[in-house]
Amino acid sequence: MTLTIGRRELLAALGGAAAAWPLAARAQQVGKLPTIGFLGANTPAVQTQWTAAFVQGLRELGWVEGRNVAIEYRWAEGRTERFTEIAAEFVRLKVDVIFTHGTPATILAKQTTSVIPIVFTVVGDPVATGLVASLARPGGNITGLSSQGTDLASKRLELFRDVVPALGRLGILGNVDNPAVALELDEIQATARKLGLEVARFEIRRAGDIAPAFEALKSWADALYVSADSLVLTNGVRINTLAVGARLPTMYIGKEYVAAGGLMSYGPNYSDLYRRAAHHVDKILRGAKPADIPVEQPTKFDLVINLATAKALGLMIPESFLLRADEVIE
Repeated sequence: MTLTIGRRELLAALGGAAAAWPLAARAQQVGKLPTIGFLGANTPAVQTQWTAAFVQGLRELGWVEGRNVAIEYRWAEGRTERFTEIAAEFVRLKVDVIFTHGTPATILAKQTTSVIPIVFTVVGDPVATGLVASLARPGGNITGLSSQGTDLASKRLELFRDVVPALGRLGILGNVDNPAVALELDEIQATARKLGLEVARFEIRRAGDIAPAFEALKSWADALYVSADSLVLTNGVRINTLAVGARLPTMYIGKEYVAAGGLMSYGPNYSDLYRRAAHHVDKILRGAKPADIPVEQPTKFDLVINLATAKALGLMIPESFLLRADEVIE
């Protein structure tokens, strides 16, 4: 009798729990939670705030890590060769969805699997780089959020001139192995020339290229536009130290680069992109196909300036500009 009651209670408890689980979780084999393969392009420390925003976004949608969803974290630490290794590991683990950051990681994940759904974030131009057929109908096994890196390049340069009014020679720096960076550098070059600026392009592909690039540009440029990606973010403090030493104001896409010592940035709020990406993952875990989930664009943008860096460079930032800033780092 005791055994019979225990079984009934157990079945009732399991039934109640199952009713509370999201649909995809109930479809899983007993003991296996739906699993997200989180491909971190940088290091855990660099991506702390973004990762927290993603996890919080999942929680708001009913997905609690360790309870009804598992997240396998892997970190490439800014090394492109790690992207394929990690994506291949996720395929072996048979994760339910792969989450990526940036264009190179997303391209290599897509090349690794055409079956496992992929949700990307912070991809500069997913259409021009061939990741999706269109924003409205991405097609294939991939969708996510764009950072509009190319679209915002001109606006970024306009803001830069407000802070560096004597700008005549502009150096532009970026990892040209990243297709999105190459597109952004092309856009900046064209815009700078329209504005009557002299412009020189300094290309990097690995950490060892950074110091030689600064040796070449420090005696020529008045300011430096840095097209950011995981290589630049991982080496952000080093780049900014070299820039201040060369008396070069810097412009970036995001506040994380300014927090690492850059002068200023204008671009999408990465934490917001990560939080919103959780909605794409949620839809996929509940049975939607990536091909049918439109790629979204940023809705929240931040203008950030570092006054400590400005002081080190001897720059006076106009009060009117400071009033426009979303964040001032002192």
